[in-house]
Amino acid sequence: MFAFAFFKWWYGPGWSGVLHATTKRLLSLSEMFSVAILLRTLFAPWRRIITYPGAGLQERFRAFGDNLVSRFVGLFVRLSVLFCAFVFLVALIGLGLAELLLWPVLPLASIALIVKGLL
Repeated sequence: MFAFAFFKWWYGPGWSGVLHATTKRLLSLSEMFSVAILLRTLFAPWRRIITYPGAGLQERFRAFGDNLVSRFVGLFVRLSVLFCAFVFLVALIGLGLAELLLWPVLPLASIALIVKGLL
């Protein structure tokens, strides 16, 4: 009776629980890397470092150049973090798919390994 209940749970709610846990891990990783915020602020200046233009033309060009450099630094850093997030998300998706595909085989594999160990 216990074995039947175990297999009923394993191939029913247990399998859907693994899918739910994988989805939660993906969302958690996305929030940990702040993907939405990084995409929204992709072209924002780095650490809000901006130079305000002065009265003269040379000061305005200097401020424009400083602000442009700050935006490129911000873009580079944010793209680097987004790339790392993408790599980790792809790896987590691969591990989640492997877990979902191996989930139905694990009880049978454990029984087969016990039998093989006894022989």
